[in-house]
Amino acid sequence: QVQLVESGGGLVQAGGSLGLSCVASISIRRYHMGWYRQAPGKQRELVATIGSGFITNYADSVKGRFTIARDNSKNTIHLQMNSLKPEDTAVYYCNAVGEWSKRYDYWGQGTQVTVSS
Repeated sequence: QVQLVESGGGLVQAGGSLGLSCVASISIRRYHMGWYRQAPGKQRELVATIGSGFITNYADSVKGRFTIARDNSKNTIHLQMNSLKPEDTAVYYCNAVGEWSKRYDYWGQGTQVTVSS
């Protein structure tokens, strides 16, 4: 089975930074990769994605503050989060979707990010 394992979550003060990592048990070269988040009482939302061609996409709420990156040689993606706000508090999930088919769709277990004011 495919496993995505996230790390790097934690508790930070507003204005601080955190870096998240996601390690996949498979080669990610042919996958679109992304980070999603879900806050209590809210729908899961896209945070950032990075395609197999390294094209990135960000939610308006995080643009300019967050940076997504991928390292295909290590089968990892990263999310660098700067200037964190309390509204960034959520469980963050790593996602991989096959570029050839959305049937190949995998999720990590999630990591908690809490930003205090």
